[in-house]
Amino acid sequence: MIRSLKANVSQEEAVRTLRGGGLFRLLRRLGSGPLRRIADVYVPFRLYRVRYKMNKEIAQRIFAMDAVDGSLDLFEFRMPPTEAELNELQTRNCLQSSLTEEESQRMLREKVLRLVFQQGFFRLRETSLEIEVLAGEIHLPYWLGFYGPSDALRCRVLDAVRRRVEGAKASTFFEQWLVA
Repeated sequence: MIRSLKANVSQEEAVRTLRGGGLFRLLRRLGSGPLRRIADVYVPFRLYRVRYKMNKEIAQRIFAMDAVDGSLDLFEFRMPPTEAELNELQTRNCLQSSLTEEESQRMLREKVLRLVFQQGFFRLRETSLEIEVLAGEIHLPYWLGFYGPSDALRCRVLDAVRRRVEGAKASTFFEQWLVA
C-alpha cells in the first residue's frame, strides 16, 4: 500500500493529452509511431519545510523532492497535503526510494538555492537554509505514454497532478526505471 496525492488527470484525459492533436499528432506519429498504451506510475517524494531570509523577512516554503534519485523537478505546496488530498492504493507501478536522507537534504539544498537565486540574487541576505523534514513519504502520480514499435518503445510523461507533459529528463528517468 502506498499513500498518493490524488491525480488531477483521468485515464481518458491522459490518452487525449498524450495522443496530442492536429499537426503535433501527425509529427509524433511520423517520428515515434502511434500511442501504443498508457500506464499510471507512482514516484515516492519526501516533504520538507524550508526557511531562509529574503529581504529581512523569513521565507517559508514546502517542497517535495523525489526520493529515487532527486532528478525530477521539485513540487511546491502552500501547505503540506492533507489526508483529504491523499488516497491509499495498492499498485506494482511504483518506484522505490533509494536516496538516503543526507543525500536528499544535500540535493534539496542545491535545488532550493538555485530557485532562490533565480528570484533575485541581491534580495537574498544569507545563504543559510533551514530544512525541516516533514513526516511521511507520499507518492505522486504520473501517466506514461508508450510510442513506437514494440522492440523500441519510447515513453512520454504526463504529470498527473500539475497536468503538464514533462520533458526529456522525466522520460529518461522512467525509461531507465523500466529497463532496470
